[in-house]
Amino acid sequence: MSPQILIADDDPVQRRRLETLVHQFGYQAETAESGEAVLARLQASSAAPVDLVILDLVMPNLDGMVVLSRLRERGEKRPIIVQTCRASVESAVPAMRLGAHDFVVKPVGPERLQVAIKNALASARLAEEVRFLTRQAFGTLVFKDLAGNSMEMDRAVRQGERAAKLAIPVLLEGEPGTGKEIFARAIHASSGRRGGPFVTFNCGAPPDDLERLLFGCEKGAGAAEKTVGKWVEAQGGTLFFDRICELPLEEQGRLLRVLQEGEIHRTGAKRPVKADIRLIFAANRNLIEQVKSGGFRDDLYYRINVFPISVPPLRARRDDIASLAHRFCARFAAAEGKPVRGIGAEALALLGAYDWPGNVRQLENAVFRAVVLADGGELTVAEFPQIAARVEGFDVRVPAAPVPARPPCEREFIRVEVRDPNVLALLDENGNVRHLDRLEADAIKFALAHYHGQMSAVARKLGIGRSTLYRKLKQHDLLKQQGLEPAPEELALGA
Repeated sequence: MSPQILIADDDPVQRRRLETLVHQFGYQAETAESGEAVLARLQASSAAPVDLVILDLVMPNLDGMVVLSRLRERGEKRPIIVQTCRASVESAVPAMRLGAHDFVVKPVGPERLQVAIKNALASARLAEEVRFLTRQAFGTLVFKDLAGNSMEMDRAVRQGERAAKLAIPVLLEGEPGTGKEIFARAIHASSGRRGGPFVTFNCGAPPDDLERLLFGCEKGAGAAEKTVGKWVEAQGGTLFFDRICELPLEEQGRLLRVLQEGEIHRTGAKRPVKADIRLIFAANRNLIEQVKSGGFRDDLYYRINVFPISVPPLRARRDDIASLAHRFCARFAAAEGKPVRGIGAEALALLGAYDWPGNVRQLENAVFRAVVLADGGELTVAEFPQIAARVEGFDVRVPAAPVPARPPCEREFIRVEVRDPNVLALLDENGNVRHLDRLEADAIKFALAHYHGQMSAVARKLGIGRSTLYRKLKQHDLLKQQGLEPAPEELALGA
């Protein structure tokens, strides 16, 4: 879903103009004609959330400065771009002190407005991602951090909120990569045990280590040093059993006994330890099928399947893909020092059309790879070639005809089909090394596609001059293959 932008201006002409521009930029837009309407809209919980506000400072009754002041009192976090009629910095300083992200001078030009919106959204996403990671690191992640736009995730969140208020075991079911551990952390942070530890135990650990890792043992009882064990570490908090479906049968029996007795017997210990923990289990396979096949104990299954919650796969919550992708993009762009401010509308459409068999984890990895490879300020379909190759209608191509409004050096070239930009075939169909001229021609064709036929960028990235580039285009007959005739000045350069 595109970001939602609220435009506040008492002048209907200005409102319509800004609304048109915002739609042209690929965002959703709605308008308000007064400061009172802005405050009411931002407080409405039933309407779609507003991602950014464009606020006129001069309005009757409740002007922009008063609106900013009241939003600051509410602890408003969303970015606000203010409009001022005067170009002096002094007129915008008070608004910036009240929390405005940027200011523009009326009438604002399309390019200036688009840059302001992109920068504000990118900054807000990065700030929200920092808050998310901080809450996750300190164990304060709550369900509002997980709630998305999809009905499926909203249903799972409501079940999680109910489970957090109870002391019964919870079973999280879902495909690998759906975020079951983050969901478990939200249950813990929303429960009465939020002040206690959250301990994770991976049931896929080597079988020889399972008993010692889970229950611990005393020094000299088969171990050189005393081991506390995850069960004792989690006292007063939550113990999360990840991949419970992979727990060996013999350990399933011991876990069942602990659940029934409410205490553990550590190897070498003189007395049992009382179990004062909250238990959450996660399964990435169908436990019922494992019970039928004999791979999981039925008595343990009925013991842990008290409050089952299904965490939906990403393909079932497509409305959340855009917000997740934007979050990952903000995080990785900051971490890698890349000037990427967001994801283009066509790229978002591509991500929303893909089925994501690896779920959220796969989306996270795809966005990370795209950010690392990106050269521009916005991720496009070209940064997701492997995804585009699997979605109909996104074959990483652009129209063959040149764009008349552009100068000759920026004409659009037909893109070659890109399966993986990191792979260049070195052998021909007969298994022989390909000729160097052919390799060079393929490299130039890919560069033309990747940089949309912008000759200056192509030459610069290939490390050659423009005249050399045009000479090589003529040498490999690439202009003719693209169905384009170079301009006279281009012919002169390539001579």
